[in-house]
Amino acid sequence: MFKVTFRFESGETVEAFAASGENLLEVARKTNVAIDAPCSGNVVCGKCRVKLIGGELVTKKSSHITEDEFDQGWRLACASTVEADCEILVPDIASAYKSRMKVADLSSKDEVRIFENAKQEIGDAGIIFKNSLDRISVKMDVPTLDDTMPDNERLMRAIKKQEGVNIVHLPYTVLKKLPDVLRESNFSVTCVISRAKSHIFVYDIFPEADESAICGLAVDIGTTTVSALIINMENGDILAKASAGNGQIRYGADVINRIIESQKPGGISKLQEAVVQETINPMIAQMCKSAGIRTKQIYRMCVAGNSTMNHLFAGINADPLRMEPYIPAFFKTNSLYAQDLGLITHPDAHIIIAPNIGSYVGGDITAGTLVSMIWNRPEFSLFIDLGTNGELVFGNSDFMMSCACSAGPAFEGGDISCGMRATDGAIEACTIDKETMEPSLTIVGDPGTKPVGLCGSGIIDVICELFLNGIINPKGKFVREGKRIRRDQYGMGSYVLAFEEEAGSVKDVEITEVDIDNFIRAKGAIFSAIRTMLDALEFDISMIDDVYVAGGIGSGINMKNAVNIGMFPDIPLEKFHYIGNSSLAGAYTMLLSTEAERKTYELSQNMTYMELSAVPTYMDEFVACCFLPHTDAGLFPSVELR
Repeated sequence: MFKVTFRFESGETVEAFAASGENLLEVARKTNVAIDAPCSGNVVCGKCRVKLIGGELVTKKSSHITEDEFDQGWRLACASTVEADCEILVPDIASAYKSRMKVADLSSKDEVRIFENAKQEIGDAGIIFKNSLDRISVKMDVPTLDDTMPDNERLMRAIKKQEGVNIVHLPYTVLKKLPDVLRESNFSVTCVISRAKSHIFVYDIFPEADESAICGLAVDIGTTTVSALIINMENGDILAKASAGNGQIRYGADVINRIIESQKPGGISKLQEAVVQETINPMIAQMCKSAGIRTKQIYRMCVAGNSTMNHLFAGINADPLRMEPYIPAFFKTNSLYAQDLGLITHPDAHIIIAPNIGSYVGGDITAGTLVSMIWNRPEFSLFIDLGTNGELVFGNSDFMMSCACSAGPAFEGGDISCGMRATDGAIEACTIDKETMEPSLTIVGDPGTKPVGLCGSGIIDVICELFLNGIINPKGKFVREGKRIRRDQYGMGSYVLAFEEEAGSVKDVEITEVDIDNFIRAKGAIFSAIRTMLDALEFDISMIDDVYVAGGIGSGINMKNAVNIGMFPDIPLEKFHYIGNSSLAGAYTMLLSTEAERKTYELSQNMTYMELSAVPTYMDEFVACCFLPHTDAGLFPSVELR
């Protein structure tokens, strides 16, 4: 066994032990050392750069590390094996995805407005905001020598008589505390219950004077980030909010890599632990502390996530999702409880999962569709959720069709040489002067933060600016020369956004023709999915009345620039609406309203799912979209070069 010391720029160190020949990235993973690896260790993305500062590693050379960088000690963790004691520097850029990820600001006025609007609009549609959780006061006769009824029967009989039901269920958690609470309160208690037609489930019991809140937990499990709310189930008040990077991300940026990782020995448990124990439970503890409540006061939970996230969260084999004919273990299920998954809420908390529609269109989309309200409008609306994958719904109050396309890695910084997630140092917006070709950058982080790389919204801006200013042609090839334009030995061009002395990294921040080509394919996947879905319905672009854009990346997108590069349809900009984290808003609504939960199930059952890979014309559409803005310029009449 050899000792591996991981050293961070903050000065913190983590020690691990590895067998001879063990992969360095795998050593980091088992030690919970965060190293970004969007390709899950396939030596493709080049993001898992670390620096050997002591000892030895055996490393296969890669095009992602230059000879000079290799001589300085830079290595790809996924291409390195341990053969001796070694000391490894993990730079901030490799670990920031988890520690400093820019996640949704759930306290912002815009996000608060999104939740308020969702509740208002759904209420206006006639859906009542009432759920089955309630609190009741129960008074019982004090036991005597003439009345020796056991405590559980005494409580159940009192509830049956008072509430007019035939069945009362007392779980072990209530039975355990029953003797003490009854005697402490002189047999006058408050019970937290769930009502059904002829059945009552008792979640908790307190002395009558106790006014502890009845809480629920709404969670959006994204492939990249997880966001959550704790709410008061009696009035809908949001008591606490949190957002964090999904702990699974070190096993790959996309769902396919995570499914593959889950098939390794112990993989399903490892992926489940990453999202439950490492991500959701710490968020619950943090929120409860800030709200001044106990974790056991959370009696219900609603989860919205894509089909793969739902399976891995539940600890269920997701491999059939990626194999034809793409069959999930479930679309919907009501059989999950907190104690089954190791959540630190009340052990009997029932987990509602927003229903999936297909193998790649999950509960995050059904929940988002609920709050988008397209199901309640006669106008034809397009709902787009831009996260790690692109998922779309088109329709109105009469019909809805959904599909998913693989476009996410580029939007999250994957497949881009200088790409990164929206952490400190990420370029999130850009303009370029037509004459001088000098950039003006907006950087994530405190004022003065130096650029390190490009996140999704920044990539859209940069490519749009390069195209409109005639620096690249419609194929994404550089056609102008200047101080910031470089050519490699093969004539391939790149544009330098920040030279090494301007940047916060060890090299220039530049976007290459290969990067641009990768992104053109990603944006092409979105627009070709839109066109394919519309063609199947015999609709055209002009018939879209509104476009609702959701997801974390949506908040930073310049809609006009997204149209200019051919990602979104060329319709009037006033028809585009950003609706924020619709997945979390939908989970919140389902949690608070039993009718909203039922409506979401209804929407999922009535929505047609289109598997794009089975549509013969999809690849033709996709190829036509791999151009700026499109091979058919007539589809984008408003796009004008400067």
